[in-house]
Amino acid sequence: MTKVALKAVAMAVLATSLTGCIGQMGTSAAVTKLNLSAVDNRYGRAGLFVLLSPVYGIAATADMFIFNSIEFWTGKNPITGRSPAVVDMPVDAIFKVNSKLDKSMTTAPLASVRHSDVDAAHFEQIDSNTLDMHVAYQNGDTAVLRGKKVEDGVDFYLDGQFVTTVSMDELTQYANNLS
Repeated sequence: MTKVALKAVAMAVLATSLTGCIGQMGTSAAVTKLNLSAVDNRYGRAGLFVLLSPVYGIAATADMFIFNSIEFWTGKNPITGRSPAVVDMPVDAIFKVNSKLDKSMTTAPLASVRHSDVDAAHFEQIDSNTLDMHVAYQNGDTAVLRGKKVEDGVDFYLDGQFVTTVSMDELTQYANNLS
């Protein structure tokens, strides 16, 4: 009887811990942030990644079996402190896409500005993380494009409506392609 009870308890613990395999992976993200902030060199980061590989394994295991399970059952990740749980969020919230945008806003018309209807544009720095670009069109309309720096990227808003988030890597790659 003891073996049966022990097996039942083990199965119950395993079943409840595996329910939280989808989550924010807060511990793993903390180890990655530590790796990226310790060295500002791709080779150094890669070397540190190899040295930290056991730590990454332990962090991922802790996330998968402990912290993501807690997130699943409580609705809040104990490491990041963020809620709701990933499993409770709609996919649009996870990928930060504004589904209410007009279809004309889903592409970037990057034809030469000389051929656009923009009359003038000027920038205004709101604070150390926020920059507004005020655009005046030839027909008299105006618009404000706001860029707000977030953790590892920039959130863009057009006239107060969220448009997208662009990672710092994407912005760097774009800037490198301009030169």
